[in-house]
Amino acid sequence: MLILAGIVLLHITTIILLLVAAIDNAWWVTNTVSTDLWGRWELANSAWHYTNLKDYPEEYLQAVQATTVLACIFAILALFVFVAQLFTLPKGQRFTFSGILQLISCLCIMIAASIYTAELHPNTTEGGFGHSYVLAWISFVLTFILAITYLILRKKSE
Repeated sequence: MLILAGIVLLHITTIILLLVAAIDNAWWVTNTVSTDLWGRWELANSAWHYTNLKDYPEEYLQAVQATTVLACIFAILALFVFVAQLFTLPKGQRFTFSGILQLISCLCIMIAASIYTAELHPNTTEGGFGHSYVLAWISFVLTFILAITYLILRKKSE
């Protein structure tokens, strides 16, 4: 029961990290600019102003946005499937479907962070990656660990 609670807690933590990474405005930060996947905040006259992401290649930006949202959706779906499988899966069976959904989530966030790294800031010298970007990579590791856990885990027979 303790292992089950730990897995659910880790899964919920991963979902929260994925959502923060997708929503928060700190994928790329400088002293006067904070950029997320949806817009750019610029500091002017001691106030932050929201602008569009006009400097980014649109096809890469949309790929990052889409795969980040898909990672969140698949992670949430995997949690619901895991809970459903707890009640419906025969004893001794593996949580394969939950693991596959979590693996897809893992792949999506890896693709998003990789595209963001390679295509949206390849030669930028001013600024650096913010905490949302770091959370995306941490989420990648956690979703991968959960996917492997679900694929190995068997429903305990009593």
